[in-house]
Amino acid sequence: MKKRLILTAALFILGILSIVIGVKDFSLAGVLGGNNNDLHILLVSRLPRLLSIIITGAGLSISGQIMQTITSNRFVSPSTAGTIEWCKFGILISIILAGGQSKILKILLAFVIAFLGNLLFVYIVQRIKYKNTVLVPLVGMMLGSVVSSLTMFLAYRYDLIQNISSWLQGSFSLIIKGNFELLYLGFPLVILAYMYAGKFTVAGMGESFATNLGVSYKKIINIGLLIVSLLTTTIVVTVGSIAFVGLIIPNLVSMYRGDNLKYTLVDTAILGSLFLLACDIIGRIIIYPYEVSISVVVSILGSIIFLFIIFSKKGKA
Repeated sequence: MKKRLILTAALFILGILSIVIGVKDFSLAGVLGGNNNDLHILLVSRLPRLLSIIITGAGLSISGQIMQTITSNRFVSPSTAGTIEWCKFGILISIILAGGQSKILKILLAFVIAFLGNLLFVYIVQRIKYKNTVLVPLVGMMLGSVVSSLTMFLAYRYDLIQNISSWLQGSFSLIIKGNFELLYLGFPLVILAYMYAGKFTVAGMGESFATNLGVSYKKIINIGLLIVSLLTTTIVVTVGSIAFVGLIIPNLVSMYRGDNLKYTLVDTAILGSLFLLACDIIGRIIIYPYEVSISVVVSILGSIIFLFIIFSKKGKA
């Protein structure tokens, strides 16, 4: 509980810092003093950006933790299982069919295709006779590469390369009031994930074990994949592709808090939001007044943390 309070306090401090950092002149004192210009900047730009970062960090982290639990593999996440690539493919199909004008169609197609892609990944993994830690995510990355190649081919074919460039690198620089509210879907999904957290943990122990405890294995797996697919879809549609968060954050939490989702899900959400917020702040100040894409910062810091996790586990082994 003490560590959770520390993480929450750190998130609050970075949140305040995120609000005051920016090219436009802005001060919290002005907001408290009734300055209309400062209040407008806060409500239209700074606060939406902060909320979208927090929701995205929590959503990606929880998605990664669910996937790692139900596949019993610490290297599985939306980025290594191909989920993000399936989302991009679905968005491209919606643009080809409807010109990308309908956001509902974009979400639905991306969600359905991402869910089917996750089902295919789990189906293949379950039929691999001799699994090891590296082989399972390798299957996901191979599937993701195939889907990504198909997406690029169709984008070239229909002259839509410019349209998909925004998904290749996630960014919060264009987040303003009115174009991020889709992320609010993450709140009920996170609550649903918490409700099924105990069952996800049981399902991760294997089909026979789960069945003996009265848990419907296939149903729980499908619910987990539905949550992951919808969370990932809303994030990719809104802010683009961000790797590593769903991979490293669940591993960091499990190193210190264990593998029971009922006890670690909240910590995972907070740490994921904290990590992404820190990366965003670094990206905004490192070449101020210009901004480095958050996906670049996350990739650099994420790869360093990932190496730390690997060597830490190797040392313990």
